[in-house]
Amino acid sequence: MSAITIFIISDSSGETALTVAQTAVSQFPAIEASYQRFPFIQTNSILEGILNLANKQHAMIFHTLVNGKLSQRVRDFAATNGLQQFDCIQPAMKVLQDATQLQPEGVPGLVHNLTDTYFDRIAAMEFAVTYDDGKDPAGLLKADIVVLGVSRTSKTPLSLFLANRNLRVANLPLSPKTQIPEELWRVDPKRIFGLTNQPATLRKIRQARMISYGLPANSAYSDTTKIKEELAYAQRIYKKIGCLVIDVANKSIEETATLIMESLDFDLIPHPLAD
Repeated sequence: MSAITIFIISDSSGETALTVAQTAVSQFPAIEASYQRFPFIQTNSILEGILNLANKQHAMIFHTLVNGKLSQRVRDFAATNGLQQFDCIQPAMKVLQDATQLQPEGVPGLVHNLTDTYFDRIAAMEFAVTYDDGKDPAGLLKADIVVLGVSRTSKTPLSLFLANRNLRVANLPLSPKTQIPEELWRVDPKRIFGLTNQPATLRKIRQARMISYGLPANSAYSDTTKIKEELAYAQRIYKKIGCLVIDVANKSIEETATLIMESLDFDLIPHPLAD
């Protein structure tokens, strides 16, 4: 079985690129693909963060970006870093252009109104990229939501999915070998969500990640004993905080996000920056 990660990058919902990728993968029974969707990407700053993440994960990229510069940036980045990419929209636009001699608008998201909600969503996406993976602990105090979890519990895709719901999300990886930033203890526990998983499921995910890097599947990173130690450590942190814990085993990103959004009550929990 060959494991691959596929990034779906779109200036809209990403349904088209996802369908194309899934249809192609279905013809290869020996491929085990995991998909990470990044919708409504319309600024270079957000795109760069996602591309860097794709590079770290050695992901294949399927994209639908009508903005020619953004689309070209994906192609250039992939070529420079040895990633595989497939442009699902620009070739089709070129066919129409050649057939009609008309110029495409090249404006992303024409089906979406540029309302305040739209711009809030873009700001939330930029926030999620800026404060991904504990890059800057100061983001924990600025966030609407803080997501915690050990490695490979889907913190980043969940953060970006929630950002698409106009929520500013910071996520922080947990490990017995890393120190918890002081800022975390100052966050309202009602805003914090701890992710966990079943050891066997997490082991399989981590093995697939190692294979995608061209490394042996079995390592300390995918060792069941080590994984259990990490999960137990995370549970102790969650208990100390008193936050909601969500087992993401067999849950889609959408299901986990729904559980989080249903638990929120922003009438009772003032925004941290409201003052």
